Amino acid sequence: MKKLKLVQQIVNEGVVAVLRGETPDEVVEMAEQAIEGGIKVIEVTMTVPFALQAIEKLAKKYSSTTQDASKYAIIGVGTVLDPETARAAILSGSEFVVGPCLNPDTVTLCNRYRIPVMPGVMTIQEIQKALELGVDIVKLFPGNLYSPAMIKNIKGPLPQANIMPTGGVSLSNLGEWIKAGAVAVGIGSDLTTDAVKTGDYSLVAKKAAQYIEAYREAKK
Repeated sequence: MKKLKLVQQIVNEGVVAVLRGETPDEVVEMAEQAIEGGIKVIEVTMTVPFALQAIEKLAKKYSSTTQDASKYAIIGVGTVLDPETARAAILSGSEFVVGPCLNPDTVTLCNRYRIPVMPGVMTIQEIQKALELGVDIVKLFPGNLYSPAMIKNIKGPLPQANIMPTGGVSLSNLGEWIKAGAVAVGIGSDLTTDAVKTGDYSLVAKKAAQYIEAYREAKK
């Protein structure tokens, strides 16, 4: 039941912050600001040095079992290339796993431990394979290679596919992706670029709030 509940929570929240940084402390600060701004699903990528430290710290602080809404967030791991990395992240507190591509062994491991897994896909064949492996949500990646109309094209033959575009999603096109049928969107560098440039990480919270507003408007 926990896996089903997490998948539903991710879909309900609708916006996933995909965070990269130079240090685990930097990523933790980005995550805290994104959560402050209203984004409650955080993906820490394994390209961050000592990424597991950041995941562990965030998982302890923002447990999904907390009764305090201000301390609630779902912490996951991204850029997972293999099952070994997935297992290490799960043991560090990751509640979902995201990969840039479809790795069947990673999906099998996540299913074994009842952890939501969202592999990256680009083709109908990859999406069908992901569905056969038991994937609940596929990540359309890189999203900037497609237009929102791609979701309609996918759902023609595969209406049962749950699609989350990541890469290239912005405030200007988020609404188009949601209205096209995306179950959620992943937000990457656009969320953090200004903060990194200026050193003012409160800008992450401000941008996060704008994304949440845009998402809610699109869902009306």
